[in-house]
Amino acid sequence: MNVARTSLSRAVAATAGRRRVAACAVVMAGALTGCGEPVSGIPIAESATSMHHVDAAPADLLPAPHQFPAAYPAVVLPPQAAVAAAEDLDGVGMGATVSPVECTPPEAELGAEPPAVAVGTDEASRASLTVELSRTTELLARVRDRLRACEQIRVRRAGAGTTVTTEVSAHVPAGADEAMTLRRRVIPDVGGVGLTQTMYTSVGRVGDIRITVTSMTFGAAEPDKAAVDQLFSTTVSTVRTH
Repeated sequence: MNVARTSLSRAVAATAGRRRVAACAVVMAGALTGCGEPVSGIPIAESATSMHHVDAAPADLLPAPHQFPAAYPAVVLPPQAAVAAAEDLDGVGMGATVSPVECTPPEAELGAEPPAVAVGTDEASRASLTVELSRTTELLARVRDRLRACEQIRVRRAGAGTTVTTEVSAHVPAGADEAMTLRRRVIPDVGGVGLTQTMYTSVGRVGDIRITVTSMTFGAAEPDKAAVDQLFSTTVSTVRTH
């Protein structure tokens, strides 16, 4: 046996294999198929890991009140009220303490624009439909990971305690660069079943604008998923055109 020739053949084969793997990686990055060798890992869409700047301010991208479903007459909140409303939607709110402490929602990014919020309310049922727009550089995948690590938390605020549970749904709304849905319940320690809040939320990102649409109900009433889907789609379209 010619040892030198055999060693050379193995080296050539190894080099060719490395080239096929490298070529396959390039193809995956270009979202193409046709590699001759299997490659481990899950390809991620470029839109989910890149972030372009949307020139318009969040307040200019809010859907107008007449674009809300008819059952929810809507108003646009002034800036200070918008900040408070946005913080309440995570079940924690301003000035609260959270256990485990690592599940405390992150503070707004330094120098970030204030969120823009519009709220529609069904006066008969007390159900509300809220859309929040904020500018952020945080990828939604990180938010999803954080929520899954904090499915149940304890919150104390102004002397009152609540248990907040959050479940990330398998449903992914269409149209955004990244998107997810979640179901959240805020259960007070005292006050009765009628004060339990249930929220169904679609969260998406288009560029550096995060879109959060939430239906919130009290007691045993179920959130209005159809209204969330409708308003989320409307808002994504508005942000995409700017």
